[in-house]
Amino acid sequence: MLIGKRVRRNRKGDYEIRLPDEERSLLRTVIPQLGDLLDGDLADPALRRLFPTAYADDPEKDIAYQRLVRDELADRRRAAARIMLDTIEARRIDEAQLYAWMSAVNDLRLVLGTRLDVSEETDLMAAPHDPDGPLLALYAYLGYLLEAIVEAVSRP
Repeated sequence: MLIGKRVRRNRKGDYEIRLPDEERSLLRTVIPQLGDLLDGDLADPALRRLFPTAYADDPEKDIAYQRLVRDELADRRRAAARIMLDTIEARRIDEAQLYAWMSAVNDLRLVLGTRLDVSEETDLMAAPHDPDGPLLALYAYLGYLLEAIVEAVSRP
């Protein structure tokens, strides 16, 4: 794979985004779906990885905690998705925008992985007739893109 080639830091300190048009089109389609999920029922089981339990042994404390932070966390996730969508056609973005991309891609991957019940044992190379095949391919792509972003911000 070409990890690091899709996203790289340039000499000015901002980041070049080298995504083919097909990948930008795919992301333009899936990013709003994250926003739609966050605008819907925050109790949707697909969102459980985005809002994990803070107090597994004390449901009352956990409910209070979720009431305290859930809206703020959802707003941050919506903002990251909005920034990614607003800059999806950009060839260069700044560090703050790239961190928003990282957050949105990670959130998409977590939601999709939850929906697919992905584990370390999950084979992402689905059989041709597997109905989850396209979603597993998307999950793998989002992991690839996330790795490229992390590598880009990790390099001086």
